[in-house]
This record gives sequence, C-alpha cells and structure tokens, in this order.
Amino acid sequence: MPANVSTVAAEQLAPAFPQRAPWGTATKLRAWQAEALEKYRASQPRDFLAVATPGAGKTTFALRLATELLEAGTVRRLTIVAPTEHLKHQWADAAARVGVKIDPNFRNAQGRAGSQYDGVALTYAQVAANPALHRARTESARTLVILDEVHHGGDALSWGDALREAFEDATRRLLLTGTPFRSDTSPIPFVRYERDRDGIRRSSADYTYGYGEALRDHVVRPVIFMSYSGQVRWRTKAGDEVAARLGEPMTKDMVSQAWRTALDPNGEWIQSVIAAADTRLTEVRRSVPDAGAMVIATDQTDARAYAGHIARITGHSPTVVLSDDDGAGKRIEEFAASDSRWLVAVRMVSEGVDVPRLAVGVYATSASTPLFFAQAIGRFVRARRRGETASVFLPSVPQLRELAHAMETERDHALDRPRNEAEGHDPEADLLAEANREEKASDDLFGSFEALEAQASFDKVLFDGGEFGLGADVGSDEELDFLGLPGLLDAEQVTTLLRQRQAGQVARGRQEIDTEEFDHRRAAELRKELSQLVAGWARRSGKPHGTIHTELRRRCGGPDVPQATVEQLEKRVAMVRGWFVGRA
Repeated sequence: MPANVSTVAAEQLAPAFPQRAPWGTATKLRAWQAEALEKYRASQPRDFLAVATPGAGKTTFALRLATELLEAGTVRRLTIVAPTEHLKHQWADAAARVGVKIDPNFRNAQGRAGSQYDGVALTYAQVAANPALHRARTESARTLVILDEVHHGGDALSWGDALREAFEDATRRLLLTGTPFRSDTSPIPFVRYERDRDGIRRSSADYTYGYGEALRDHVVRPVIFMSYSGQVRWRTKAGDEVAARLGEPMTKDMVSQAWRTALDPNGEWIQSVIAAADTRLTEVRRSVPDAGAMVIATDQTDARAYAGHIARITGHSPTVVLSDDDGAGKRIEEFAASDSRWLVAVRMVSEGVDVPRLAVGVYATSASTPLFFAQAIGRFVRARRRGETASVFLPSVPQLRELAHAMETERDHALDRPRNEAEGHDPEADLLAEANREEKASDDLFGSFEALEAQASFDKVLFDGGEFGLGADVGSDEELDFLGLPGLLDAEQVTTLLRQRQAGQVARGRQEIDTEEFDHRRAAELRKELSQLVAGWARRSGKPHGTIHTELRRRCGGPDVPQATVEQLEKRVAMVRGWFVGRA
C-alpha cells in the first residue's frame, strides 16, 4: 500500500466499507458499485469494462478498485487517461479525497512523475503524442491503467494504436464508459467482442448499469423534456422564401433548415425558449436554491449571442465556457461551486464534466447523433437528493423527440457493420465535430440558406414515454402550468401532475368552444377579406405574404389564420386597413 494513504483512508478500504465513513463524494458505495466491485474481486481480470450511465458514479467505483489493488500490492502505480485537461484535474481532486495522489500536470517532456505521486492523469492526446514514453513508464512498475470514456480509443484512429502500444503490458486495465460507443466498425483496444445470433460482433461489458436502472435506484434524476414548436421562415440558396411550423411533417431538408432557423440567435424563438427555461429555473430554485441552468450551443458565435439574451432576460451575465479558452476548466469549477443561475457552453458538455447542480437545460444545437445527445443530457441527470428532476428544453423536431423517448434504450458497440470512411477525431472536439459534420452534410445536400424569422410556441412535454400538453402560446397560462411544476417531485408525482394539467387544458378548451360565440360564416368572410388585404399590402410594400401574416400575428396576438377567432381576425383586418391609410 502506498505510504501516502492515511490510516483513515486505510480504514475506508476495509471489506466492510459500504457501511463506513465517506468515500470520495459519497457517504457509501451505491449498490451497483458494490456489486461491480464484488464481480471484479471474484475474477481478478486483467481487463474489466464497466458501462454505467452518466451521473451514476464511475469515478467513485474506479478509485475504490484502485485503492484496493494498491493496498494488496497488485499494482504500485496508477495511470488515468481522460478525454480532456479539465477531467484530468477532476480525477486528481477525487483521488486526493481518498488519500491517493495523482499528478494532473504531468507533461511528456518530464519523462517521469515525482516520487510523491501514486500516478498521473493524462489525456488521450498526450498518450498519442508519445506512446513509447508511456509504454516505458508502464513497464517500469506494476500499473493499473484507467481508461475513462474508453470509446475514444477506436483502432481506426491513431488514438487506438497509441493506447495499445502504451498500455499493452499494463498489469491491470479498467475501462469506463457512460455512453454508446462510436458507431463505426473499429474495435476499441482491450474491449472484448462476441458474436450475436446474427453473426455481428458486439462489445461485451463485464458490468452494465443503465439509465433505467439508475432511475429506478434514484441514482439519476428523471428528465422532463419541454418541446417547443413555432413558426419559422427562411430564404433558400435559390432565393425562395419558405415558411413552416417547427414539428409539423416536412421533408428532411425543410426539417434541417427550420430547426436551424429556430436556433438563429437573431430570431425570437431562442429568446422565448431561454425566457421559458429561466421561468422553469426560478420555479425549481424555490425548492433547490442553488439549481443552475445551461445552454448548449453549436459554436462560439451562437454561445456569445445566447449569453447576451440571458443577460437581458435575467439582468445578470451568465458564465460562458468555450473549450479552447485557457480558463475553461477553472470557470466550470467556479460555476459548480457557486449559486449562479446560467452557464453557456459549446464543447464542455463532454464526458464527465461534473456540475451536479445543473437542473435545467436548453438544447440549442442541431446535433442529433445518439452519442452527442446522450452526453448532453447526461450533464443534467446527476442526482443529489431524492425527488430532484431535470428539465431540458428542445426544438420540436422528430430526431430529438425520438432520442428523448429512447433515453432508456441500451446500445452496444457493434462491429462488422457496413464500414464508413474512417474519421479522425480529437477527444476534446469529437462531439462538436459530429454536430458540424451534420450541418455541413445538410448544406452540401440541400444548399445553404438564410434564416429570416422564428417565433416560438409551447408544444408538449415528453416524460416517461408519454406526451403531455396540447400546445400553447408563449407566456400563456397553459404554458405556465407546465413550467410551474414543483422542483422536487418523484417520477410518479411528475406523471400525475402532467396528466392533471393536460386534463385542465382540455377542459378549458372545451369551455371556450361552448361559451364563445363563433360565427363560422363571419370567420370565413374575415379570412377571405384578410387574404385580399394582405395581397394588396404585399404588392404595395414588396413584402412576402408570410412576413405580413407573421407581423399581424405578433402585433394582434393569436394563432395562424385558420385557427384564429373572429375577434382576432377582426383586429388583423383593422390593422391592415390602417396601414393603407397611413396608420401604424
């Protein structure tokens, strides 16, 4: 056992640990951690792959195992490989809490770590830069290698070759992942593969702990997905103007362009959704005072613009984290330790970024790969107390609705599928690169476009496989009913309240139909008159019909023309008539 592990830490390593003093950030091992540890003890394998959902506590499990192996003399040194510089320091801090000293500042130029350390933390990029160095370090002492988020090590990439060279002779290797492996056909170093009934080779985990199990055990929070629709308008590369409603059936190119128009920082859609998310955050903070929120942006330009919207909406500037900034890791740590409301980030949604108080999210990116989505949602699910829920605001598009419904679906890394062209990746940039590739592929296939305007409306809530809500205007009582769910509710209470609020919405709609004097002939006449007036104003002003209707809806209120009431149509007719005689 290393000399620097204190007597107190040694007591924590005793077999009866789960009932003993604090371990890292947890008061005791969770049931899955204890079960996985017992499985490891029984077989003492050289390689062990543990797959556990984000937020389940993979770090605690790994450090518990590491200290046992150090105490027994099975290994004398640790090497931890993580995707980012920030996570190296996060690992070192967690290890220090259990008496193990890890150097997160080790650089390849040093050649060897200081004798006061039990091991080092590296990035995958560091290993790939000089695998021979790390091979020599590994061979010089019995070493446990912990590969955090091991799916970064696909063999078709230089990272995989480097990992094999550096750690082939390690005494023990612990492989960790919390999300689906990359969807390519490259085997991941040190992972065991087995053929299924169809003859396809799939990764075989030694222990798996999925989102559904973690939710059942109250290890992670249930996620309430708030889906937002709305009218959007854009101009195609050919110069044609297109108007559509987000979430309605459309061709693939229209879905892509409508989605990205909604996320345009200059449009009203994103500002309305951020405002709704802030309303939700205020409600959550009534029972969880330090709850925080995060906007996940596609790029730095959008991130800065979204930060400006948050400052105007809340009166306070948010924390902005751009992954290529030198101080990104420090800003994340400061935000995690504070009670500030908002964080805006681009690439720092990557694996293991630990801000447990994040409870509200805005998914403001057009990335729709299962890996990116799982990583992003994983930033909000870490449970701190029973009854907490996470709320994530989404554009109402088919891809995201499907991913939200599939949150509990388990995925394996399958080999022998049709091989795609190999792609290189940087662990720090891989997730954002996927989003960028999606957008580039869309542009290549459908042509670039110009976002013109976007307005939001509440669509529905997705929760526990069900859909709740019948749509509502932003700021309406119906929307506020759903945004005002209490911050501390278990899954059954959430479902019950969602059903009650949907029932109330249905009842109010019936009452309006029963009590409102709706003259269908009058409505038809008004729609015809409005259409003629809009056509005339379009000829005079040179504005498209869609732009004029959007302006009328914005200024007079109400839904699209086919759903508008007699009163709403009358207001619009009066306004257009006023334009003809010079009244604004």
